[in-house]
Amino acid sequence: MSIQENIAAVRRQIDEAALRAGRNPAEITLEAATKVQTSETIRAAIAAGITVCGENRVQEFNAHWADNAYQGAKVHFIGHLQKNKVKYLVGKVDLIESVDSLALLEAINSRAEKLGVVQDILIEVNVGGEASKSGIEPEKLPALFETAAALPHVNPRGLMAIPPVAEISGGNSRYFAEMQQLFVDIKSKTYDNKVSIDCLSMGMSGDFADAIAYGSTQVRIGTALFGARPPMRANG
Repeated sequence: MSIQENIAAVRRQIDEAALRAGRNPAEITLEAATKVQTSETIRAAIAAGITVCGENRVQEFNAHWADNAYQGAKVHFIGHLQKNKVKYLVGKVDLIESVDSLALLEAINSRAEKLGVVQDILIEVNVGGEASKSGIEPEKLPALFETAAALPHVNPRGLMAIPPVAEISGGNSRYFAEMQQLFVDIKSKTYDNKVSIDCLSMGMSGDFADAIAYGSTQVRIGTALFGARPPMRANG
């Protein structure tokens, strides 16, 4: 199937999952996870209707940005981010989804202040408690989010999570349910009306329908759009 056909198929599944959950399909953003894709593939996806691209690696983002591959779409950063790479993203990407520490948060705020911008972010939660994954522990989320809301050059819009790989259908439902409750709890706080919390980013190719059932507003889809990823380049 072509990228255009894959996008249409995924959108149908998103719509169906939303309607089953009693939700408006328009509430859910399809984000194309473009890890290891070429600039040509990204352009083809945007031409076929993708409006948000999610990049995992700063080096790939830099190359695609220089190549003007994202024209016509927003760009989010969804991979693990080191403090020394913040300078390559702030003021360029529309949303940094993977903020998981006070040090990273402060680095983003500092860079944004130098550029005179306000950077939209999400706080990443390690909802499965996996040592191999980034993300803040759920119990530490309120304090970090409160700090983010108080910083002048950071705009925390919500939460992101990558649950453990599910071996059976519905296997991640408990993690999605926990994230939904965390999101509701965060939204219930006013933060002096400084921020607008509107994004719960969770769900990938294998489980996005379940994520939508638990309130996801943004699903990050790679394989279902582009097929199996090509091998990683050795120097990438």
